[in-house]
Amino acid sequence: MPELMPARAALEVRLPYRLRETFLSSTELALLRVLHEMMGDRYVICPKIGLNDLFYIVRPNENVHFFNKIFRKHVDFLLCDHQTMKPAFGVELVKPISKNETRPSDQFMEDLFLSAGLPLVHIPSNDHYDPSDVVHLFQLAMAKVGGTSELRMDGSGDSIPMCPICGKMMVLRIRREGPKPGQKYYGCMDNPHCAGVVAID
Repeated sequence: MPELMPARAALEVRLPYRLRETFLSSTELALLRVLHEMMGDRYVICPKIGLNDLFYIVRPNENVHFFNKIFRKHVDFLLCDHQTMKPAFGVELVKPISKNETRPSDQFMEDLFLSAGLPLVHIPSNDHYDPSDVVHLFQLAMAKVGGTSELRMDGSGDSIPMCPICGKMMVLRIRREGPKPGQKYYGCMDNPHCAGVVAID
């Protein structure tokens, strides 16, 4: 029976890999917590998914130059259906820039997801995220792909409800007129086509 390699000798031939101290940055971790609060168990939230694992290139021999655009690149978060693991949303953190500017890399990611019919939510990087702001960004992403995906929220009282009429996502609103101005409530995102309302006690 061969002798066991001494510990010192084993260290000398140790592979040159080490575990990173942090897998997610503080801004990524903060957003992940908000997404978990919003989604509950409706979606599986997968961080740092490689674009090459998510997309494939049609006619690869003709479009070989497109491979480098997605090679070794990832989307920050991918939301997948809890039952089928079918991708439902991509979420990408972006560095805040002026309102009318878009970084080429951010624009490519948006074009990539749009071409596949998958909503991509661009969220400005921050240490704190307001759930209502995040919901609005999800709405914008859905609108860009024609609203074909529905954002399903957890049904608990601390999360955003679904419309009791049409089942679509609801948005936090504030009454401007009427007997209770300033009162917050949830209104259907499809308003005025849908009059669904959920009161907030």
